[in-house]
Amino acid sequence: MINQETIQRIMDATRIEEVIGEFVSLKKRGGNHIGCCPFHNEKTPSFYVSPGKGIYKCFGCGKAGNAVGFLMDYEHYTYPEALRYLANKYNIEIEEERMTDEQRERQSERDGLFHVSEFAQKYFADLLHHDETGVAVGLSYFHQRGLSDDIINTFGLGYCLDEWSNFTDHARKNGYSDSVLEKTGLTVFRDEGGAYDRFRGRVMFPVYSISGRVIGFCGRVLTSGKQTAKYINSPDSDIYDKGHTLYGIYQARNAISRADKCYLVEGNVDVVSMHQSGVCNTVASCGTSLTSDQIRLIKRYTRNVTVLYDGDAAGIKATLRAVDLLFAEEMHVRMVLFPDQEDPDSYAQKYGSTQLQTYLKEHEEGFVAYKKRTLNLGDNEILDPIRKTEVLTDMVRSIALVQNPIEQQEYIRETASMLRMREDVLMQTLAKAIADMKRQAWKEEQREQARAQAAQSNPTDGQPGGAVPPPLEPTDDELDALYPTPEAATAPAQVLPDLRPAETQERKIVTLLINYGNAEVPQEGVDEKGNPTTFTCTVAQAIVAEIAGDELTFDNPVYQQIFDLYHQAIDNHQALPDANLFVTSDDTLLRNTALELMINKYNISKLWLERKSISIPTPEHNLRTDMEESILTFKQKKLDRQLENNSYQIRECKNDDDMLILIAERENMLSLRKAICERLHRVIV
Repeated sequence: MINQETIQRIMDATRIEEVIGEFVSLKKRGGNHIGCCPFHNEKTPSFYVSPGKGIYKCFGCGKAGNAVGFLMDYEHYTYPEALRYLANKYNIEIEEERMTDEQRERQSERDGLFHVSEFAQKYFADLLHHDETGVAVGLSYFHQRGLSDDIINTFGLGYCLDEWSNFTDHARKNGYSDSVLEKTGLTVFRDEGGAYDRFRGRVMFPVYSISGRVIGFCGRVLTSGKQTAKYINSPDSDIYDKGHTLYGIYQARNAISRADKCYLVEGNVDVVSMHQSGVCNTVASCGTSLTSDQIRLIKRYTRNVTVLYDGDAAGIKATLRAVDLLFAEEMHVRMVLFPDQEDPDSYAQKYGSTQLQTYLKEHEEGFVAYKKRTLNLGDNEILDPIRKTEVLTDMVRSIALVQNPIEQQEYIRETASMLRMREDVLMQTLAKAIADMKRQAWKEEQREQARAQAAQSNPTDGQPGGAVPPPLEPTDDELDALYPTPEAATAPAQVLPDLRPAETQERKIVTLLINYGNAEVPQEGVDEKGNPTTFTCTVAQAIVAEIAGDELTFDNPVYQQIFDLYHQAIDNHQALPDANLFVTSDDTLLRNTALELMINKYNISKLWLERKSISIPTPEHNLRTDMEESILTFKQKKLDRQLENNSYQIRECKNDDDMLILIAERENMLSLRKAICERLHRVIV
């Protein structure tokens, strides 16, 4: 277990904008950094990172926390895994306390998979550069493909000798168990005994996680043979899942973020070749067809994807399938069609990096133009009603997946022009396609529920479970409610305090407590002899004394909860609550409310102030005034409510004695309200 002293060193060294910036494209705005939230789909940035406070907050979905919490939510790390990630990033040596046997075994097994994968990568790379066969076979192959030693080293490429168990024997001698060798897929163990290297005789492409750890491999055979697969990949394991991983994402992520665009290619060699040609924002799927999870990985850095699959029939088919998946994930999609028999790697080798980059810029096109080009639609085909219907159905099916209504309308306009049809006819066809998709989604859900019920129905008396009648198919309106259209879809609603007018000052007071509780302000009072004097106290002490001293409470329960934390800390002479206390709170509403109040979304440009020669005091300069005005206004609001209640009681009162008491109370409250208004320099009506 990681001890507290080490945890504190990790947290002190962590810069949250650097950590989150590896996963989210952030732009500096004043003292904060902003970007599109990675936890929900949005087009206008509402995700704020505060380096000064070490926290992040999304004002769209309400997600909030510190760097550790972000890694746990986004990367699905455990708490220790997140700390280890940060310790590794900031070169902090971890001092551990004793773990239980179960914890040690679980951690050791996962670490073992990482260690043997990294060991294998180094061994294969060493063979490629220093073994006679590795140089003659593996390195010469990469050089023939036009790859330089620098790019080979950047991607950690290697070679596995064409021997039965060379790597396995070497790993065993270095202390790696058969268990980790089998689980990573580096070694294949026969049922009848014996073991052999999975990747023997292949050049090796290590697959890196987004944080730069080796998690798997792809091996390419260098001999031709019908019985031998050209590429083989590591099997899925506890550290590697092909459907959740992109080849080259570690090397490409910063370039993708800077360019706000990702090039998606088919093969590993294409990725490496594109990087060498200066197009470093390039990735590929890892030995599998493109998946939604892989798209979401790209989405962390950009929504703009250009697909560069091969120009043959298989490549075009794969491109159109990828387009549908990208549309469904709200990505902005472009395509480039390479000449027949060409791919990014072959084109770069034939024409060079400059010509490749020029070709990409000049031949990038949208979905409709790409579809028209690949279909080779001539006038006769457009006029043929059967062919026209086939094309229309195919086009609309893809356009129905587009989430942005403006993009959807533009695709309809282009398709109508291409097929020489009226836009309103296509819109009707599109509406039907969307309705069909929703109905199909509903049916899929019903089938899943039926399968789940069947799995749970396992009667012990030998009698079959009672049949559940299928639900009635929903109406179109009910389907719209179940599956909102893009216009109706919104970010997950966050539950935040209801800001009624009377609560505005409560919010201001709690904001002062959270952001400036430890700041010192001068206060006026009297000494032991009754003479006027000035003393210094913290903002938190002054606020708590004024509000608790008058036995006032907050209407908003979350604000009251935060105030109570400060009240208790002061009474018990403890340190005031800080960001860490709120970040680690199990109370989601408390945590999100507090972190929202810690981040100021609005900043005045310093450059603008300098140009206008304007001097605006900072909040710290007006701290005493803000605090006093907030407290006095808070008290005035309370008095106004008490006066309203008093007026009601006077109207309803039937007893003369009680009436006199109520009138006296009213006079006292009016006198107190007058004094407050005078201190606030407000006109009394």
